[in-house]
Amino acid sequence: MSTAQVIRDAELDDWRKLAQAMHGRFLTGSFADGIRFAELVGEESGGGAEQPELRLGAGFVDVRLNTEDGVRPGSVPPGMTQRAIETARRISAIARSSGLTPDPSAVAQLEFALDTSDPDAVGPFWAAVLTGDAGAYQGGDVCDPTGRVANLWFQGTDPHEEPRQRFHLDLWLPPEVIPARIKAALVAGGTITYDEEVPAFTVLADPQGNKVCLCTSEGR
Repeated sequence: MSTAQVIRDAELDDWRKLAQAMHGRFLTGSFADGIRFAELVGEESGGGAEQPELRLGAGFVDVRLNTEDGVRPGSVPPGMTQRAIETARRISAIARSSGLTPDPSAVAQLEFALDTSDPDAVGPFWAAVLTGDAGAYQGGDVCDPTGRVANLWFQGTDPHEEPRQRFHLDLWLPPEVIPARIKAALVAGGTITYDEEVPAFTVLADPQGNKVCLCTSEGR
């Protein structure tokens, strides 16, 4: 069973699973309301892998809640701990009691992918450049543990002559957002280049052929 299905079965309507974590957005009336919400979440949250990460903005608080498959960037195996489910429920309850409105369709996560025939040859370089630590290249991916930069993963390809596009974007979105996003991209001159694995991902290209994958946790 996919993590997305677990979330639905648990009736965690305020949350969406993206690449490595559950994400929620809660709308606030003021920055002060967001601070109070963050304080309440901090008081109720336990330690461990399910400790939430919060980002306060003007009119919203974004919450990231790790799941047990959030260890390695780019991987979305099934599974989520009961503790994570309970933590999500507590946070939603705090939001309701605080008068905050959930906006789960607003969450998003961007990842970068580099096509290469030899990830180990370039992975440490990109880890050092992006995070300051070549050791951040693990399991074929680069992940900044502080969350300052987007994840970078490497997609296998055959050796080839240069030049050739090698970077593409992976944009993780809630499943219900994908159709409208694709429609907007097509109206703006884009094309669908691959859709055989929908709903997991759809590949779009701009008018010059540069590609982006719109990804969800569904169908994985």
